Amino acid sequence: MELRENLLRGIYGIGFEKPSAIQQRGILPIIQGNDTIAQAQSGTGKTATFCIAALQLLNLEESSCQVLILAPTRELAQQIHKVMSDLGKYLKITTHACVGGTAVREDIQTLERGVQIVVGTPGRVNDMIERGALRLEKLKLFVLDEADEMLSRGFKDQ
Repeated sequence: MELRENLLRGIYGIGFEKPSAIQQRGILPIIQGNDTIAQAQSGTGKTATFCIAALQLLNLEESSCQVLILAPTRELAQQIHKVMSDLGKYLKITTHACVGGTAVREDIQTLERGVQIVVGTPGRVNDMIERGALRLEKLKLFVLDEADEMLSRGFKDQ
């Protein structure tokens, strides 16, 4: 699998030397555009799997949202956002954590300026879509992290 040179710099920069089993099986199908369901124990590299695939898929010249990642909690969304930022450190990407407990006005302003990757919670992301601040016409990848948890919490309507 051929990854961008600056993405590899980010991968090595956070201490990865070789891909885990889930990364070996999951990154390429996501990059190829296949719907993918991945389950693995905690700490096996699931987050890095979809983050690496997302960063490889990005059109770096396009400032619109191309990747949307939903997580069930603000803490998990912020953690994913940090992993994405660390992996993409050398790619000059724009990311935003769109979660409750932060100023709505700041979310709107940031999203309207253009963000390539949005990581958020269902409630806040849904609010930003309804307000027209988050537009998904250029979306290439949608990730539902911990889908079983989100569906059991009643996020189905959002």
